[in-house]
Order: sequence, then structure tokens, then C-alpha cells
Amino acid sequence: MSLLDAATTAQLKAYLGNLRRPIELVASLGDDSKSADTRALLTEIVAASDKVTARFDGSDARRPSFTIGATGETARVTFAGLPLGHEFTSLILALLHVGGHPPKEEADLLDQARGLDGPLQFETFFSLTCQNCPDVVQALNMIAALNPNASHVAIDGALFQGEVDTRKIMAVPTIFLNGEPFGQGRMDLAQIVAKLDTGSTARAAEKIAAMAPFDVLVVGGGPAGAAAAIYAARKGIRTGVVAERFGGQVLDTMGIENFISVSKTEGPKLVSHLEQHVKDYDVDVINLQKAIKLSPANGDGLATIELEGGASLRAKTVILSTGARWRQMGVPGEDEYRNRGVAYCPHCDGPLYKGKRVAVIGGGNSGVEAAIDLAGIVAHVTLIEFDSQLRADAVLQSKLRSLPNVTIEVSAMSTEVVGNGDKVTGLVYRHRETGEDHTLDLDGIFVQIGLVPNTEWLKGSVALSNRGEIEIDARGETNIHGVFAAGDVTTVPYKQIVIAMGEGSKAALSAFDYLIRH
Repeated sequence: MSLLDAATTAQLKAYLGNLRRPIELVASLGDDSKSADTRALLTEIVAASDKVTARFDGSDARRPSFTIGATGETARVTFAGLPLGHEFTSLILALLHVGGHPPKEEADLLDQARGLDGPLQFETFFSLTCQNCPDVVQALNMIAALNPNASHVAIDGALFQGEVDTRKIMAVPTIFLNGEPFGQGRMDLAQIVAKLDTGSTARAAEKIAAMAPFDVLVVGGGPAGAAAAIYAARKGIRTGVVAERFGGQVLDTMGIENFISVSKTEGPKLVSHLEQHVKDYDVDVINLQKAIKLSPANGDGLATIELEGGASLRAKTVILSTGARWRQMGVPGEDEYRNRGVAYCPHCDGPLYKGKRVAVIGGGNSGVEAAIDLAGIVAHVTLIEFDSQLRADAVLQSKLRSLPNVTIEVSAMSTEVVGNGDKVTGLVYRHRETGEDHTLDLDGIFVQIGLVPNTEWLKGSVALSNRGEIEIDARGETNIHGVFAAGDVTTVPYKQIVIAMGEGSKAALSAFDYLIRH
């Protein structure tokens, strides 16, 4: 039985040609079908390279699982489950990095990872449908491959449901370090190393403080920010990008089918291309830095962006492109049970609710699409919509109504998330026409009610709409001369990736025009 098609097998052989030292795979298998598939996959990997061998006599209690180790050394990378889907790339990279092929990361960052003190025993719970999980799995595998004080086990939560329940895993990716909770959600190598290396914040602040003023400083690294940086850099002016995480909200987007000229892609893949395109130019990318204050230009003609880490950046012009984040319900219990039954990414966390009862909040396209996806996994979905009718496209509504395990409640206002102290047990909603309160017994609640602009830090500095969006003119300029804005954070309607890119490009051209005129 072959799990890989001919094209994938050919690619695998080509990748494994980069191995610099022999590696050994040791599998712990049971009698189930996933174990049989794991054996087949490892056999195909062995056939693709004479530097890879495999044994099937492992003693790990998690079955199926397998370790990846340099021959003659203790293995420090383990997959518990079958790493296909989004995690197949994680498997290939783990093979390469354990086999001595250098990771494609900055040399300073790799040195930081090698120098981390141990012991560092990581465990990550992931799902194969999670687009946020590969970054975490790949980063921790990289640390384990580089640092003899570190190890990492990547665990498919859908295959080890008993352990998920026992350890109260309600969202992926969830990371444990030495048996204790370490983090949840997307984290890349730089973020993880920064969290482990306590001196990194001070070093970063010192490095930032030494930077010369920019001609254009872009705040935010999503599609608008990336486009702005590229257009500014192409003018030959000194350009910088400061971002809390490069890619922004697009990193959490599963399928993208309306990006013109690309029939279909995924958020993380698009962000990777954006980041590489920015790096093609002379742009200073300052990542993992959160802006907390904007001060307009004073007598020296330089605006100031203050950062959470204590450093500041100065620039002749600023482009604000801080994007938006998921809107919350704002009801009692939501904060308390976030990532313990309250979730915002059905693609990521849906498999953890297999056979359980969930609700989706929101009757727009995102909410209805989430309900359709979840209906194929969970026992039952209740869709809750505040309005008197669903707002999703007709074709989506038709598909939703055809599903036997979906209930739709309209004119329903969510009023409370109910839990037992550990996890969600229900949702209370009020029927807006009758005034009656209803309680649903649930295991999970997926919130899909739109976006909120990331502008809290800008209140009092630039003009904002009553929705908190930055007000801009036709050229993308704010009420402050030399300060521009672009993307989902602004009053421009229709929050779309292609629109954000166009707005970012326009803001950069406007900033350049401002520079040459002033």
C-alpha cells in the first residue's frame, strides 16, 4: 500500500538527497489502520534514501508513533500520529534537520536556539486540519534537532482523544514544556526562543534603539503592510516594517479562493510568499514588537512609534496597517473559557470536538461555512444568529439547511457561556422576539461574528470612526500630516486581502509623494 503518489515520492527523494548524515526511524505500532499506514509511510521514506533506516520495535505507549534520530544518537524528535495533511511538510523538515541539513533561519536565531539551557521537554497537541500548528511543530522540532538539551513530541489530538480529555486540551496547537502549559496558538521559532531566552527583550530593545530614522515606517505586517513596504522600498527610500507577527490575520485564514490570479491558496502559504517578497528588497523587518503609542512629528520632522519592549522607532512618514482581530461576544464566561471550549478557528480546533455538540455564533459567510465544516466532524451543530435571518450567501445557506445534524436559531442573542470550572458545558441565549431564555448543553462554542480594528493604542492620536477604524482620505492619509493608513484597520469598506494590498500600495505612493513635496 502506497500513501504517496508518484510526484510526491519524487519530491521526497529530491529532498532527502540533502541529508548529510544517516538517520534512523523507530516506530511503535499497534494493530489499527493508522499504525498500518504509519508503517507504509516509513517504508516509503526508507526506500527514498540510502541514508534512512527504520525499525518497528519501539516501546512508546502512544501508538502509532515514531522517533527521528541521527544514527547512534538518542532521538529527540517524535511524531505521535500520522503526519500527513498540513504536517507532512513538518515531517520532511524534521528528517532534513535531524539529518544535518541547515534550517533556513537567521544565523543569530539558530545560535540562540542552540544555546538554550535545558532540560526542555516539549509536547505539542495538533490537528491535521490546523493551519496554525505546522509553525509550532516545525519550530520545536528544529530546536530539538539543534539542541541536545531539548526534545519534542508532536501529538495528533484526534488520534489520542483520551489523552486530550485527561489533559483538558480544548484548542490546538497547545504546547507543554516539562509537563507544564507553555503556550497556545501560532508561535514561530523566533517567538518561542524569545519566550525561553529571558535576555532577548533587552537585546532587541538595544538593537532597535540604535536604528537610524526611516523615510517610511510601516506598522503592521499583513497584506497591506507588506504591499506598502515593497512599494516604498522600490522607490529607493529607507523603509522599515515593525509588526507583532508578520502576516497578521491572514495567518489564521484557511482557504483563499478570491486572490486574483491564484485560484486557491492558504493563509500561511500566502504570508510566506509575502514575507519573502519583502525580503527581496532592502527593508528592515522588526518582528515580535507591539506598537503602543504614536507621537506625531515635532520640530525635527520625525514621528515616533513607541514599542511595548521599551524601545522607540522614528520616521519621516508612518503607514499604519495594524489590521483587525476576531470580534468577541462580550458575554460572561467568554474570557474565562477561551481555549477551554470557546474557540475562534473551526479548522484548527474542530477535530477536538469529534462526536460532541457545539454551537457556532454568527450567521454570515464565516459562521455558516464554519457550521458546514463542523457538521462533518461533530455530533450536532447549533448555529446562533442575532438577526432575524441568516446573512450568508444563498448557496451556503442551502447547503447548511440540507445537513441533518444542524439546528438554526435566529433572533437569538447569546447572553452567557456556561462551564464547570474546567471547560464549557453550555450556552445561554435569549430569543429576541419572545424574551425567553434557553440553555444549550454544549462542549464547544465557535465565535464567527466579524472583526475589530486594532486601534486601541491610537486613541487620542489619529481620528477614528465610531467603529474604531482609522479615518483616511482618498490618498490614504489620516488627519495627521505624514501619517497614512491602509487595510482592514481603516474606514475603507470590504475587508479583503486584495483590497488591503491595493490600499497598502496606495499609502506607500502617497507617503513617497509627501516626502518629495515636504
